[in-house]
Amino acid sequence: MCTTPAPTSRRSAAGSEQVSAIPEGKTWLIQLLGLPKDALQIYLGLIIFLLSAALCRWPLRSWKPLATVAVAALLVEAWDIVDTARFGGSPLWARNWHHVWNTCFWPAVLFLLARYTGMLKR
Repeated sequence: MCTTPAPTSRRSAAGSEQVSAIPEGKTWLIQLLGLPKDALQIYLGLIIFLLSAALCRWPLRSWKPLATVAVAALLVEAWDIVDTARFGGSPLWARNWHHVWNTCFWPAVLFLLARYTGMLKR
C-alpha cells in the first residue's frame, strides 16, 4: 500500500500557488519511487513509447509511438516554461532541452532499431 501522501499545493503568504500540478506530480513520483529526476524521465519516455504502441497497435517501427513521446515531452516542458514565467523566473532552456532529450532518447533508439534492423521484429 502506498504510504506517500499525494502532492498538495504550496501557497505563499499572499495565497498564490507556488507550484502547479505537473511539477508537484513529478516531485511526488520522485519521492514515491526513489528515482532521480533524470531516471524518471527516461522511464516515462519508455513507458509512453511502449504503451502507445501496444494500446494503439502501432508497430515500434512506426513514427507514431515516437511522436507520442516527443509531443508528451514537449507539452510537459512547455508547461514548465509557462510555470517558470508565471512565477517570475526565466526559462532555463538548456535544462528544458535536457529533459526532452532524456525523455526521447531511448524511445528513439528503439524506434531506429525496429525500423532499420531485424532486432525487434515479431
